[in-house]
Amino acid sequence: MLSPARVTLIDTVVPFDAPLDVTFDYLADPANRPEWQSSLRRVDDLRPIGDRAGDVGTSWTDVTVVPGVSPRMEVTACESRRMWQEIGRWRSVDAVLTLTFSDRDEGDRDGGDRDGSDRDGGTDVHAEAVLTVPAVSGFVLTATRWPAARAVRADLERAARVLGRRGTR
Repeated sequence: MLSPARVTLIDTVVPFDAPLDVTFDYLADPANRPEWQSSLRRVDDLRPIGDRAGDVGTSWTDVTVVPGVSPRMEVTACESRRMWQEIGRWRSVDAVLTLTFSDRDEGDRDGGDRDGSDRDGGTDVHAEAVLTVPAVSGFVLTATRWPAARAVRADLERAARVLGRRGTR
């Protein structure tokens, strides 16, 4: 029996110019997803569990722009303002997205960050997405890895722009 193929699609950090609590609450709430996730038409059958949508056990269906592809999603971990994780299942494919959140350093003493930018505060979101497919689909996974990674990063950058336009600082 062949083992499933598992690969990390993306492991990156996306800066948000919004406070940590605002960034976490926005990204953790599945109802906000259609606003920033390009592959998503809408969220159906949202079943919040706990104090709010986005807590562990919350589930929903992603209705995507690809006809017939509607993975069932579930929040599997949630540490408020620290870490949030979901798993999406569609047929024999599982995708896990883990987001970890940290306050961005206020910059060094000369007024700029180590990379030369002049960001003041905000939130860094570390995103890691891991995809698991049947072993026979491993070659397809290899071919789609780079475009999928670009899409995930672009979606998170879109979310950062949405929050930036709202003037949440």
